[in-house]
Amino acid sequence: MIEFRDHKVRIKLDVQEQLLNANGTLHGGVQASMLDFVQGMLLRSVTKTKCLTINLTTHYLASVSEGEIFAEAKIIQLGHKIATLEGEIKDASNNLVAKGLGTFKILRD
Repeated sequence: MIEFRDHKVRIKLDVQEQLLNANGTLHGGVQASMLDFVQGMLLRSVTKTKCLTINLTTHYLASVSEGEIFAEAKIIQLGHKIATLEGEIKDASNNLVAKGLGTFKILRD
């Protein structure tokens, strides 16, 4: 699910067994991908152009093994060629699961 509103993008993921790591919790790569995706979608919706991820720093704050998780992003800084965004993943109880800070290159003509 993707939700666009007021310069915000929100996505939902149903945690499934095939997404779990050997410890039985959601793989960190899935969370990093969600953060990258939601930040990139927000930036693209605002700039109306393509963007590339330069860097993504992810902080894993809590483990999840089932249920739904939600990722949202916000723009921290928007320049002509570079933007910085922040994303958060929360569980269905609104507990913070992960945070990510992304730097993106804006591909303007």
